[in-house]
Formats: sequence, structure tokens, C-alpha cells
Amino acid sequence: MKTNKFALRFVAAATMVFLLAGAAWCADVALTSVGQSPDATMVKVVLKKLKVENDHDNLFTPEKLAGQKVLLAVVGGSSKGLGAAGIDKDQEKARAVGLIEAAKGKGIKVLVLHVGGAGRRGQLTDMFIEAVTPLADALIVVKGGNDDGLFGRLIEGKNVPFAEVPTVRDTEGPLGEFLKQWGVL
Repeated sequence: MKTNKFALRFVAAATMVFLLAGAAWCADVALTSVGQSPDATMVKVVLKKLKVENDHDNLFTPEKLAGQKVLLAVVGGSSKGLGAAGIDKDQEKARAVGLIEAAKGKGIKVLVLHVGGAGRRGQLTDMFIEAVTPLADALIVVKGGNDDGLFGRLIEGKNVPFAEVPTVRDTEGPLGEFLKQWGVL
């Protein structure tokens, strides 16, 4: 039987593309919302400035963790966002805590960010902050969102690096430093 060299080369090339594409599906950074606010999108803009590829999914689940080095959990509660996602606050809290615990179990560093400032604080957001902040390996908070010192109290006695910055734009410096320390940059 005569072998078609073109067909063999095509199959070999297609297999190589498939394997390489599989490796490309996973960025070093996973990005998710905790509370379904649009704040994770603002962090995505900062990541773009840092030239950091990321897997952004506001409903990221433990099953999607596949080799990332860092999980960015951006905390900000939004009733409208929760409704649009079709989940309630308790489901979101369970998803976020489960995701962070799974990440830590896989050796993935967890950086919790609160970039919405005072305007994003309130009972709903505070519930998410209290659930995930104690699980963080590091923390970045826009100053106005920490006027009551909640974040500091939640990590008190823990060796958790904590950067407080004036604006979302100012997260670029500490975010870049943490990503550098954790082998992303």
C-alpha cells in the first residue's frame, strides 16, 4: 500500500499544533471575580499594561486550574452581577472559597485584591472580603476600601504581605512585584 507523504505530514503537523495549543490554553495567571463586580476587568487592564497573559473567568472553578502559578481573586460584591451570573451570594462565597482552597492545594499563590474603594464596600462585599482575605498569600487594596482597617484585622498575626495603594492604577507596582516574586514576570 502506497503511503501518502502529504497526509502523514499533515497529520503530524496537526498533532503538533494540537499539543502546542493545549499548552497555550493555560496562562500563568488565573483571574476571577469574588462577588461578580466588574472590578476584575479593571485588574485585567493592569495585567495588560504589565504584559501578563491571564485566564480570566468570573466564574472560575477548581476544575479549570491547570498549571497556573497565581490566582488573582478580585473582591467586590454586586447584586446585579450575581443575578446576571445566575447565582446567589452563598453560592458565590462557596465557589470562591473552594477555588482558593483548591489553588492553595495545588501550590498556586493566591493574591486577593480589592480595587473598588469605599464605593464597593458594604454588607455584600464585606461578606466576601471576610471569607477570602484570610486565605490570601498576599493582598492589594485601594486605600479608600480599607478606611475601617478590615483587611489588616483579617490578616493580623499572619505573614501576609499587604500593599495599600491610592488608586487602581497604582496596583501596577505591587502587582508586578508579587508576580515577579512568584515567577510570572
